[in-house]
Amino acid sequence: MAIYHLSVKAISRSAGRSSTAAAAYRAGCEITDKRTGEVHDYTRKGGIASTDLVLPDGAPEWATDRSAVWNAAEAAERRKDACVAREFEVALPDELSPDERRRLAVDFAKEMANAEGCAVDVSIHAPGKEGDSRNHHAHILRTTRKVGPDGLTDKLDTEKAGRNRAADLDAVRTRWAVLTNERLRENGIDAQVDHRSLKDQGIDRMPTSHLGPFVTGMERRGVRTEVSKRINDEVAQRLAQAHAQGIAERELSQINGSIIDLSGDLSAAKREVKSAELAEIVRTATLARQAVEQAKAKDAAARQAELERVAAQAKTELISGAADFRARFMAERAAKIEADRRAELAQQAAARAQAEQERIAAQEREEQRNPKKDQGPSWTR
Repeated sequence: MAIYHLSVKAISRSAGRSSTAAAAYRAGCEITDKRTGEVHDYTRKGGIASTDLVLPDGAPEWATDRSAVWNAAEAAERRKDACVAREFEVALPDELSPDERRRLAVDFAKEMANAEGCAVDVSIHAPGKEGDSRNHHAHILRTTRKVGPDGLTDKLDTEKAGRNRAADLDAVRTRWAVLTNERLRENGIDAQVDHRSLKDQGIDRMPTSHLGPFVTGMERRGVRTEVSKRINDEVAQRLAQAHAQGIAERELSQINGSIIDLSGDLSAAKREVKSAELAEIVRTATLARQAVEQAKAKDAAARQAELERVAAQAKTELISGAADFRARFMAERAAKIEADRRAELAQQAAARAQAEQERIAAQEREEQRNPKKDQGPSWTR
Protein backbone atom coordinates (compact mmCIF):
# COMPACT_ATOMS: atom_id res chain seq x y z
CA MET A 1 0.00 0.00 0.00
CA ALA A 2 1.10 3.57 -0.65
CA ILE A 3 2.57 5.29 2.41
CA TYR A 4 2.47 9.02 3.11
CA HIS A 5 5.57 10.84 4.31
CA LEU A 6 6.59 14.49 4.04
CA SER A 7 9.02 16.19 6.39
CA VAL A 8 10.58 19.66 6.25
CA LYS A 9 14.10 20.50 7.42
CA ALA A 10 16.03 23.78 7.50
CA ILE A 11 19.59 23.92 6.13
CA SER A 12 21.09 26.41 8.59
CA ARG A 13 24.59 27.76 9.18
CA SER A 14 23.98 27.65 12.93
CA ALA A 15 24.08 23.85 12.65
CA GLY A 16 27.34 23.95 10.65
CA ARG A 17 25.59 23.18 7.35
CA SER A 18 25.66 24.77 3.89
CA SER A 19 23.39 24.62 0.87
CA THR A 20 26.34 23.79 -1.41
CA ALA A 21 27.21 20.66 0.60
CA ALA A 22 23.55 19.63 0.89
CA ALA A 23 22.93 20.00 -2.85
CA ALA A 24 26.13 18.17 -3.82
CA TYR A 25 25.34 15.24 -1.53
CA ARG A 26 21.74 14.87 -2.67
CA ALA A 27 22.53 15.20 -6.38
CA GLY A 28 25.71 13.12 -6.21
CA CYS A 29 27.85 15.81 -7.86
CA GLU A 30 30.77 18.15 -7.11
CA ILE A 31 30.22 21.75 -6.00
CA THR A 32 32.93 24.17 -4.88
CA ASP A 33 31.72 26.62 -2.26
CA LYS A 34 33.10 30.00 -3.40
CA ARG A 35 32.45 31.54 0.02
CA THR A 36 34.59 29.08 1.99
CA GLY A 37 36.69 27.44 -0.74
CA GLU A 38 35.52 23.97 0.32
CA VAL A 39 35.06 21.35 -2.41
CA HIS A 40 32.05 19.09 -1.85
CA ASP A 41 32.66 16.05 -4.07
CA TYR A 42 30.00 13.31 -3.94
CA THR A 43 30.42 12.05 -7.50
CA ARG A 44 31.07 8.53 -6.20
CA LYS A 45 27.84 8.40 -4.21
CA GLY A 46 25.48 5.66 -5.39
CA GLY A 47 21.72 5.27 -5.25
CA ILE A 48 20.87 8.48 -7.17
CA ALA A 49 17.93 7.61 -9.44
CA SER A 50 17.50 11.06 -11.04
CA THR A 51 18.22 14.78 -10.52
CA ASP A 52 16.29 17.79 -11.83
CA LEU A 53 16.89 21.50 -11.24
CA VAL A 54 13.40 23.04 -11.50
CA LEU A 55 13.06 26.79 -12.07
CA PRO A 56 10.14 29.23 -12.30
CA ASP A 57 8.88 30.14 -15.76
CA GLY A 58 11.10 32.77 -17.41
CA ALA A 59 14.11 32.11 -15.17
CA PRO A 60 17.47 33.53 -16.36
CA GLU A 61 20.11 31.35 -18.01
CA TRP A 62 22.57 31.50 -15.09
CA ALA A 63 20.10 29.66 -12.84
CA THR A 64 20.30 26.48 -14.97
CA ASP A 65 23.67 25.73 -13.36
CA ARG A 66 23.32 23.86 -10.05
CA SER A 67 26.63 25.13 -8.66
CA ALA A 68 25.73 28.75 -9.54
CA VAL A 69 22.33 28.47 -7.83
CA TRP A 70 23.63 27.20 -4.52
CA ASN A 71 26.65 29.49 -4.47
CA ALA A 72 24.19 32.33 -5.03
CA ALA A 73 22.18 31.05 -2.06
CA GLU A 74 25.29 31.23 0.13
CA ALA A 75 26.32 34.65 -1.20
CA ALA A 76 22.86 36.12 -0.55
CA GLU A 77 23.05 35.53 3.21
CA ARG A 78 25.24 37.49 5.64
CA ARG A 79 24.16 36.17 9.03
CA LYS A 80 26.16 33.37 10.65
CA ASP A 81 22.90 31.66 11.65
CA ALA A 82 21.11 32.15 8.31
CA CYS A 83 18.79 29.52 6.87
CA VAL A 84 20.31 29.09 3.39
CA ALA A 85 17.93 26.41 2.05
CA ARG A 86 14.90 24.35 3.02
CA GLU A 87 14.46 20.65 2.30
CA PHE A 88 11.24 18.72 1.72
CA GLU A 89 11.73 14.94 2.00
CA VAL A 90 8.86 12.93 0.49
CA ALA A 91 8.06 9.24 0.07
CA LEU A 92 7.30 8.16 -3.51
CA PRO A 93 4.74 5.36 -4.08
CA ASP A 94 6.35 2.05 -4.94
CA GLU A 95 3.25 1.27 -7.02
CA LEU A 96 4.24 3.91 -9.61
CA SER A 97 6.84 3.37 -12.35
CA PRO A 98 10.19 5.20 -12.09
CA ASP A 99 9.10 7.71 -14.75
CA GLU A 100 5.82 8.41 -12.95
CA ARG A 101 7.59 8.83 -9.61
CA ARG A 102 9.93 11.34 -11.23
CA ARG A 103 7.04 13.19 -12.89
CA LEU A 104 5.20 13.39 -9.56
CA ALA A 105 8.22 14.92 -7.75
CA VAL A 106 9.04 17.35 -10.56
CA ASP A 107 5.40 18.51 -10.90
CA PHE A 108 5.33 19.21 -7.15
CA ALA A 109 8.59 21.16 -7.43
CA LYS A 110 7.37 23.10 -10.48
CA GLU A 111 4.25 24.25 -8.63
CA MET A 112 6.44 25.41 -5.75
CA ALA A 113 8.90 27.20 -8.07
CA ASN A 114 6.17 29.12 -9.94
CA ALA A 115 4.22 29.96 -6.78
CA GLU A 116 7.25 31.23 -4.82
CA GLY A 117 9.66 32.28 -7.59
CA CYS A 118 12.42 30.07 -6.19
CA ALA A 119 14.78 27.40 -7.54
CA VAL A 120 13.98 23.81 -6.54
CA ASP A 121 16.54 20.97 -6.76
CA VAL A 122 14.91 17.52 -6.98
CA SER A 123 17.00 14.39 -6.29
CA ILE A 124 15.32 10.98 -6.24
CA HIS A 125 17.14 8.30 -4.23
CA ALA A 126 16.61 4.58 -4.71
CA PRO A 127 15.96 2.29 -1.72
CA GLY A 128 19.05 1.22 0.21
CA LYS A 129 20.47 -2.25 -0.46
CA GLU A 130 19.92 -3.35 3.14
CA GLY A 131 16.68 -1.45 3.76
CA ASP A 132 13.09 -1.65 2.57
CA SER A 133 13.05 -2.19 -1.21
CA ARG A 134 9.93 0.01 -1.44
CA ASN A 135 11.60 3.05 0.12
CA HIS A 136 11.70 5.28 -2.96
CA HIS A 137 12.03 8.90 -1.83
CA ALA A 138 12.92 12.37 -3.08
CA HIS A 139 14.97 15.14 -1.52
CA ILE A 140 13.50 18.46 -2.69
CA LEU A 141 15.89 21.31 -1.84
CA ARG A 142 14.48 24.82 -2.21
CA THR A 143 16.16 28.24 -2.10
CA THR A 144 14.86 30.65 0.52
CA ARG A 145 15.05 33.59 -1.89
CA LYS A 146 13.61 34.41 -5.31
CA VAL A 147 15.57 33.90 -8.54
CA GLY A 148 16.60 37.25 -10.06
CA PRO A 149 18.43 38.31 -13.23
CA ASP A 150 21.89 38.20 -11.61
CA GLY A 151 21.38 36.16 -8.44
CA LEU A 152 18.93 35.49 -5.64
CA THR A 153 16.95 38.50 -4.44
CA ASP A 154 14.12 38.88 -1.92
CA LYS A 155 13.12 36.36 0.73
CA LEU A 156 10.20 34.10 -0.21
CA ASP A 157 6.85 34.99 1.32
CA THR A 158 6.83 31.73 3.28
CA GLU A 159 10.30 32.53 4.70
CA LYS A 160 9.43 35.97 6.06
CA ALA A 161 9.02 36.62 9.77
CA GLY A 162 5.52 36.53 11.18
CA ARG A 163 4.29 33.71 8.97
CA ASN A 164 1.96 31.03 10.34
CA ARG A 165 4.42 28.17 9.91
CA ALA A 166 1.90 25.52 10.95
CA ALA A 167 -0.58 26.66 8.28
CA ASP A 168 2.16 26.79 5.61
CA LEU A 169 3.28 23.27 6.48
CA ASP A 170 -0.28 21.94 6.44
CA ALA A 171 -0.84 23.47 2.98
CA VAL A 172 2.31 21.77 1.62
CA ARG A 173 1.41 18.41 3.19
CA THR A 174 -2.12 18.61 1.82
CA ARG A 175 -0.93 19.46 -1.69
CA TRP A 176 1.54 16.55 -1.74
CA ALA A 177 -1.24 14.14 -0.71
CA VAL A 178 -3.57 15.50 -3.42
CA LEU A 179 -0.92 15.23 -6.16
CA THR A 180 0.07 11.72 -5.07
CA ASN A 181 -3.52 10.48 -5.10
CA GLU A 182 -4.14 12.07 -8.50
CA ARG A 183 -1.11 10.29 -9.95
CA LEU A 184 -2.18 6.96 -8.43
CA ARG A 185 -5.67 7.31 -9.98
CA GLU A 186 -4.24 8.29 -13.36
CA ASN A 187 -2.26 5.05 -13.37
CA GLY A 188 -5.27 2.92 -12.37
CA ILE A 189 -3.87 2.07 -8.93
CA ASP A 190 -6.39 1.40 -6.20
CA ALA A 191 -4.44 3.04 -3.38
CA GLN A 192 -4.61 6.37 -1.59
CA VAL A 193 -2.51 8.30 0.92
CA ASP A 194 -3.71 10.57 3.72
CA HIS A 195 -1.65 13.37 5.25
CA ARG A 196 -3.82 13.64 8.36
CA SER A 197 -2.92 12.17 11.74
CA LEU A 198 -4.44 8.86 12.86
CA LYS A 199 -6.61 10.78 15.32
CA ASP A 200 -7.97 13.11 12.61
CA GLN A 201 -8.63 10.09 10.40
CA GLY A 202 -10.63 8.45 13.19
CA ILE A 203 -8.24 5.49 13.42
CA ASP A 204 -7.92 4.10 16.94
CA ARG A 205 -4.38 2.75 17.11
CA MET A 206 -1.02 3.86 18.43
CA PRO A 207 1.33 5.57 15.94
CA THR A 208 4.59 3.79 15.14
CA SER A 209 8.01 5.15 16.08
CA HIS A 210 10.42 6.57 13.47
CA LEU A 211 14.13 5.80 13.88
CA GLY A 212 15.34 8.66 11.68
CA PRO A 213 18.24 8.66 9.18
CA PHE A 214 21.05 8.92 11.78
CA VAL A 215 19.98 5.88 13.80
CA THR A 216 18.93 3.95 10.68
CA GLY A 217 22.36 4.48 9.12
CA MET A 218 24.08 3.19 12.25
CA GLU A 219 21.81 0.14 12.35
CA ARG A 220 22.57 -0.67 8.69
CA ARG A 221 26.29 -0.58 9.52
CA GLY A 222 25.70 -3.13 12.25
CA VAL A 223 25.89 -0.70 15.16
CA ARG A 224 23.19 -1.46 17.68
CA THR A 225 21.78 1.71 19.24
CA GLU A 226 19.99 2.30 22.52
CA VAL A 227 17.18 4.04 20.66
CA SER A 228 16.54 1.01 18.44
CA LYS A 229 16.65 -1.30 21.46
CA ARG A 230 14.09 0.79 23.32
CA ILE A 231 11.79 0.95 20.31
CA ASN A 232 12.02 -2.84 19.90
CA ASP A 233 11.25 -3.25 23.60
CA GLU A 234 8.32 -0.88 23.14
CA VAL A 235 6.98 -2.99 20.25
CA ALA A 236 7.34 -6.17 22.31
CA GLN A 237 5.55 -4.50 25.21
CA ARG A 238 2.72 -3.41 22.94
CA LEU A 239 2.31 -6.95 21.61
CA ALA A 240 2.25 -8.37 25.14
CA GLN A 241 -0.29 -5.77 26.25
CA ALA A 242 -2.43 -6.43 23.19
CA HIS A 243 -2.33 -10.15 23.96
CA ALA A 244 -3.35 -9.53 27.58
CA GLN A 245 -6.09 -7.16 26.49
CA GLY A 246 -7.38 -9.74 24.03
CA ILE A 247 -7.59 -12.35 26.79
CA ALA A 248 -9.42 -9.89 29.06
CA GLU A 249 -11.88 -8.99 26.31
CA ARG A 250 -12.60 -12.66 25.58
CA GLU A 251 -13.23 -13.33 29.26
CA LEU A 252 -15.52 -10.31 29.43
CA SER A 253 -17.35 -11.54 26.34
CA GLN A 254 -17.86 -14.94 27.93
CA ILE A 255 -19.20 -13.32 31.13
CA ASN A 256 -21.54 -11.10 29.13
CA GLY A 257 -22.71 -14.14 27.19
CA SER A 258 -23.41 -15.97 30.43
CA ILE A 259 -25.42 -13.03 31.73
CA ILE A 260 -27.40 -12.83 28.50
CA ASP A 261 -28.04 -16.57 28.56
CA LEU A 262 -29.21 -16.36 32.13
CA SER A 263 -31.45 -13.37 31.39
CA GLY A 264 -32.91 -15.09 28.31
CA ASP A 265 -33.79 -18.22 30.22
CA LEU A 266 -34.73 -16.46 33.45
CA SER A 267 -38.20 -18.01 33.74
CA ALA A 268 -36.78 -21.54 33.44
CA ALA A 269 -34.04 -20.72 35.95
CA LYS A 270 -36.59 -19.47 38.43
CA ARG A 271 -38.30 -22.83 38.26
CA GLU A 272 -35.03 -24.72 38.88
CA VAL A 273 -33.21 -22.63 41.51
CA LYS A 274 -34.18 -20.33 44.24
CA SER A 275 -34.45 -16.63 43.50
CA ALA A 276 -31.67 -15.81 45.97
CA GLU A 277 -29.21 -18.14 44.23
CA LEU A 278 -29.98 -16.66 40.82
CA ALA A 279 -29.49 -13.12 42.15
CA GLU A 280 -26.12 -14.13 43.61
CA ILE A 281 -25.02 -15.56 40.25
CA VAL A 282 -25.97 -12.35 38.43
CA ARG A 283 -24.31 -10.18 41.07
CA THR A 284 -21.08 -12.23 40.94
CA ALA A 285 -20.98 -12.00 37.13
CA THR A 286 -21.54 -8.24 37.23
CA LEU A 287 -18.75 -7.74 39.77
CA ALA A 288 -16.42 -9.86 37.64
CA ARG A 289 -17.20 -7.75 34.55
CA GLN A 290 -16.57 -4.53 36.48
CA ALA A 291 -13.25 -5.90 37.78
CA VAL A 292 -12.13 -6.75 34.24
CA GLU A 293 -13.09 -3.30 32.97
CA GLN A 294 -11.21 -1.60 35.84
CA ALA A 295 -8.15 -3.76 35.13
CA LYS A 296 -8.31 -2.73 31.46
CA ALA A 297 -8.50 0.96 32.40
CA LYS A 298 -5.51 0.70 34.75
CA ASP A 299 -3.53 -1.26 32.15
CA ALA A 300 -4.24 1.35 29.47
CA ALA A 301 -3.15 4.21 31.77
CA ALA A 302 0.04 2.38 32.72
CA ARG A 303 0.78 1.60 29.06
CA GLN A 304 0.32 5.26 28.06
CA ALA A 305 2.58 6.46 30.88
CA GLU A 306 5.29 3.97 29.90
CA LEU A 307 5.10 4.93 26.22
CA GLU A 308 5.44 8.63 27.11
CA ARG A 309 8.45 7.85 29.29
CA VAL A 310 10.11 5.80 26.53
CA ALA A 311 9.42 8.51 23.95
CA ALA A 312 10.86 11.24 26.20
CA GLN A 313 13.99 9.20 26.91
CA ALA A 314 14.44 8.36 23.21
CA LYS A 315 14.11 12.05 22.33
CA THR A 316 16.72 12.97 24.95
CA GLU A 317 19.13 10.36 23.58
CA LEU A 318 18.60 11.52 20.01
CA ILE A 319 19.30 15.15 21.00
CA SER A 320 22.39 14.07 22.93
CA GLY A 321 23.62 12.00 19.97
CA ALA A 322 23.09 14.92 17.59
CA ALA A 323 24.98 17.26 19.95
CA ASP A 324 27.91 14.83 20.18
CA PHE A 325 27.97 14.49 16.39
CA ARG A 326 28.01 18.28 15.93
CA ALA A 327 30.75 18.68 18.54
CA ARG A 328 32.92 16.11 16.74
CA PHE A 329 32.21 17.80 13.42
CA MET A 330 33.17 21.27 14.71
CA ALA A 331 36.32 19.89 16.39
CA GLU A 332 37.44 18.17 13.20
CA ARG A 333 36.73 21.31 11.21
CA ALA A 334 38.71 23.47 13.67
CA ALA A 335 41.62 21.01 13.50
CA LYS A 336 41.57 21.15 9.69
CA ILE A 337 41.56 24.98 9.71
CA GLU A 338 44.50 25.03 12.18
CA ALA A 339 46.45 22.51 10.08
CA ASP A 340 45.85 24.57 6.94
CA ARG A 341 46.99 27.74 8.76
CA ARG A 342 50.19 26.08 9.95
CA ALA A 343 50.90 24.70 6.48
CA GLU A 344 50.46 28.18 5.01
CA LEU A 345 52.84 29.70 7.60
CA ALA A 346 55.41 27.00 6.82
CA GLN A 347 55.12 27.76 3.10
CA GLN A 348 55.58 31.48 3.78
CA ALA A 349 58.68 30.81 5.92
CA ALA A 350 60.14 28.56 3.22
CA ALA A 351 59.51 31.24 0.60
CA ARG A 352 61.23 33.90 2.73
CA ALA A 353 64.23 31.59 3.29
CA GLN A 354 64.49 30.90 -0.45
CA ALA A 355 64.34 34.62 -1.23
CA GLU A 356 67.10 35.33 1.30
CA GLN A 357 69.29 32.61 -0.21
CA GLU A 358 68.77 34.00 -3.68
CA ARG A 359 69.65 37.53 -2.45
CA ILE A 360 72.90 36.33 -0.86
CA ALA A 361 73.84 34.34 -3.98
CA ALA A 362 73.18 37.37 -6.18
CA GLN A 363 75.31 39.55 -3.91
CA GLU A 364 78.19 37.06 -4.08
CA ARG A 365 77.98 36.93 -7.87
CA GLU A 366 78.04 40.74 -8.02
CA GLU A 367 81.13 40.87 -5.80
CA GLN A 368 82.86 38.30 -8.00
CA ARG A 369 82.15 40.36 -11.12
CA ASN A 370 83.28 43.66 -9.54
CA PRO A 371 86.02 42.85 -6.98
CA LYS A 372 87.24 45.78 -4.89
CA LYS A 373 90.89 46.81 -5.58
CA ASP A 374 93.35 46.54 -2.69
CA GLN A 375 94.57 50.08 -2.22
CA GLY A 376 96.93 49.12 0.59
CA PRO A 377 97.33 50.91 3.88
CA SER A 378 96.74 54.61 4.06
CA TRP A 379 99.85 56.55 5.12
CA THR A 380 99.73 60.01 6.47
CA ARG A 381 102.49 62.30 7.49
